[in-house]
Amino acid sequence: MEAIFHEKQDGSLCAQHCLNSLLQGPYFTAVELGTLANRLDEEEREQMAEGGMDTEDYRQFLQQPSTNMDDSGYFSVQVITSALQVWGLELVPYCSTDERAKAALENPAQMQAFICNYKDHWCTIRKIGNQWFNLNSLLAKPQLISNTYLALFLAQLRNEGYSIFIVSGELPECAADDILRNNPVKSCSSPRSHVFQTQSSSSETDPDVQAALRLSLQDSGQYDSPDVEEIALQEALRMSMQASSSSPEEDDDEDSLLKKAITMSLQC
Repeated sequence: MEAIFHEKQDGSLCAQHCLNSLLQGPYFTAVELGTLANRLDEEEREQMAEGGMDTEDYRQFLQQPSTNMDDSGYFSVQVITSALQVWGLELVPYCSTDERAKAALENPAQMQAFICNYKDHWCTIRKIGNQWFNLNSLLAKPQLISNTYLALFLAQLRNEGYSIFIVSGELPECAADDILRNNPVKSCSSPRSHVFQTQSSSSETDPDVQAALRLSLQDSGQYDSPDVEEIALQEALRMSMQASSSSPEEDDDEDSLLKKAITMSLQC
């Protein structure tokens, strides 16, 4: 995985790490993001001033701290959106009526990247070559996510309170794409949701999805190959869907089972 660009957490600069991991290079610094935040602050001030600079609302606005950044290094979704516009990229909420969101819910593996946020922490999930990776800056290194597990992984994050955005547009070319297409990464185990520092309790998460995740993430010697991992995950999905299956044909259809599991866990 040495070819993958991966920034580790530095202070609260997760937005910077998230963007650079997405673009696969040191494209943004905290200073540059701060400049974007200041520009957004100024645009907001000008909009408020249009209502009158002598109004109480305007005076109160001037007394409020910036909503686009703070002293810790945190940057808002508006700053991230503005930074991505430079590259012709757009953020689309995962659970929205946008056609791109509908396509992502149907088959997230066909997308190219997702940006996730939980309690002011930003992180990227991106396809590099033909494989998906968790590029969370809290991780020591990128973590491989199988195509089948990706859908359930996103469903788990959504249930635990994450805001998920689809990255729409053409990402810049990176050397890692070519390297991993020719030499894909091999993995012995599935990623675990705790690497996202999830905080919600089991009572707040769909029990069927939790059961499927527990079964698919068991530490056992039989999970030494991606093929066996996929089989185990599909079996977990079957068990989680027993109560809601409507026909034998659907029970035997792995794609249908996966869609049902996602539908149960994602009530957008």
